[in-house]
Amino acid sequence: MYNLKYSKQLLSCLVGICCLCITAHAQKFTLANVHSHNDYEQKIPFDLAYRNQLGSIEADIHLVNGKILVGHDAKDLLPNRSLENMYLAPLLAYNTTNRKLQLLIDVKTEAISTLDSLIALLKTYPALIHNKNITITISGNTAPDSLFIQYPAFIHFDGRIFKNYTPEQLSKISLISEDYGKFTMWNKTWPMQVASEEKIKTAIEKIHLLNKPIRLWGTPDFPLAWEKFIEMKIDFINTDKIEEITQFFQSRQ
Repeated sequence: MYNLKYSKQLLSCLVGICCLCITAHAQKFTLANVHSHNDYEQKIPFDLAYRNQLGSIEADIHLVNGKILVGHDAKDLLPNRSLENMYLAPLLAYNTTNRKLQLLIDVKTEAISTLDSLIALLKTYPALIHNKNITITISGNTAPDSLFIQYPAFIHFDGRIFKNYTPEQLSKISLISEDYGKFTMWNKTWPMQVASEEKIKTAIEKIHLLNKPIRLWGTPDFPLAWEKFIEMKIDFINTDKIEEITQFFQSRQ
């Protein structure tokens, strides 16, 4: 009787383990796991990434005379290329409330004043900031970690892999990112060296234990690399090649 009971318990455990393995194996990466890096440099900013179902879109912002303009450097800025015109108004116009999207806003000018102006602008778009499927993540020049908790509920931050955060600070972090070069000594030859791969895998494990998604920027941007990053479970694959990566994912289906 004891042996029968023990056998049933063992069988139950094995079934549970098998189910976990199947679930893990079935984890599917899609275009929702793709991040449009410096999206404003695309031939059709925002729209191309959004229509192709990318899950994360990046805009670099500068505060200039009270207006939030989009561009990588000051020399790239134009009055009509504002965050509102290029990203907020188009996102509102799509009106797809059930679509998950991360809008990564990379602050290029002074942190506090730019964030204050950004928050004032975002408050004029209540349909966006109260949509639980839209995550607004601040990167670049952010407020000090100790001030994260003081920002509104609709503002989240992009953490860094090599920093340690308090539980309170982590509650305001929606993404953790790092420069791929820090793991590879800025060597972009492919395939990556075994030592570099092991460092990245350790970082991925660390961030996933915190229950946060991970993104690396400055990564190789071609199909063999994308396939490797999927295998490694990097949650957001950085790309400048929206049309190519869309075709890549379609071919994997």
